[in-house]
This record gives sequence, C-alpha cells and structure tokens, in this order.
Amino acid sequence: MNILYVILTSICSIVALFVLTKLMGNRQLSQMSMFDYINGITIGSIAAEFATNLENPLHSFTAMVVYALAAIGISLCTCHSIKLRKFFNGQPLVLYSHNKLYKKNLACAKMDINEFLTQCRIAGYFDLNQLESAILETNGQVSFLPLAEQRPITASDLGVTLQPEVLPYYVVLDGKLIDANLQASGRDEKWLEKELHALGMTQLSDIFFAAIDTKGKLYAIPMLEEKRQHNCFE
Repeated sequence: MNILYVILTSICSIVALFVLTKLMGNRQLSQMSMFDYINGITIGSIAAEFATNLENPLHSFTAMVVYALAAIGISLCTCHSIKLRKFFNGQPLVLYSHNKLYKKNLACAKMDINEFLTQCRIAGYFDLNQLESAILETNGQVSFLPLAEQRPITASDLGVTLQPEVLPYYVVLDGKLIDANLQASGRDEKWLEKELHALGMTQLSDIFFAAIDTKGKLYAIPMLEEKRQHNCFE
C-alpha cells in the first residue's frame, strides 16, 4: 500500500512541478539568475520530499507552492523596478577593456585568469589583442566585443543591400505533414508532391525532415533506419 502511495504522490509531484514551472517560466540553466537557480534546486528537493513523505505530503506541497509564488512575485517586481532588478539579478561586470584586465572585478566574479582565458578560447579568441572588451553578464556568461578590425565584415560595410531574411517553414517532421506550416508558406500539397517527386521522394513516410528554406526552395532529408558504424568522436 505504501508503494502505491509513493507512486501516486510522485505522479502528483511531477504534475505540480510542471504546472509551477510553466507559471514561473522555463528558462535554460545558463539564463537563470542566482535566485532562479537556488529556487529551482529547493523546489526540486521539496518535490522529492513530497513524493516520499507518507505522513504529511500536504506540508511539502504547500512549501512548493510558496516557493513558486515567491519566484513569480520576484519576477513581476524585477520587471517593474530597476532597483529590485539590480538587487536580485546583479549587474554586468567589466572584466577586460582597452587592453586592461580588472583583477578586482575578476575576484568579484569568482574567476581567476586561467578561467577567463578559457572563456576567451571557447568564444574563439586565443589572443587578447583581438578583444576590445569582455563583460560578465548577470546569467554567468561572458560576452565579448572584438576590436573593429577583428570583427567579420558585414554587408553594410560593403554597401550591399540584402533581402530580408524569413524563417523557414517545417512542412514534414518524422514522416508527417505539418499542414498548417504548408498553408502558412503559401503552398499546397500539390506543390509539395511535385517538389518531393523532383527530389526522388514519393512517400511522406520516407521523409524524416523537410522544410521550405528562406529562398522558397524545398529541401528534404530521407528517413534512414540503419545505424552509422563509424564514430569520429571515439
């Protein structure tokens, strides 16, 4: 009987976590503030307690709701108050600028020079002379501003006018037609059949993925069941 009770409370905790997460907003770990991270760990721990607490599961559930409401309240406050936003989320921190490394700011960021250089290399900067500035953002990521002569040339630099980019339309996923996307693209099934036939494909079930690209052309990837034997990462 206790096993069944644990199963039921576990299912309830999963449902509760899902609902509370949707209310709080599901952001990636790298986008979380310190409060979001702490709150997420705490709610997860309470959810586990809720699933296994056979005597007073309601207490754990109430605590989960309180933490979630606190997160929602703080999120609303930070949206409307700059001072509270700075208090809960912090401020960006300049680590490097104009060929100067700021040791105190690195210390505030709990980051040593080796870790900073690692972050530079991950971003593609192996030479600090390529950088104008490096800033620690409030989500824990380091953003980099390259020197003007190191940044890629853009169309505006060359005086070239480009056509606006548009999002591609995914029209076939896992062998199934996404009819709403096909209609939104301004095409119909006859057009799709014609394009697929030109690519040597006749059955939707044989297509793993197909999309209409930004130029209005269809590209498709066939469904392959066999497993690739060679793994170049081994």
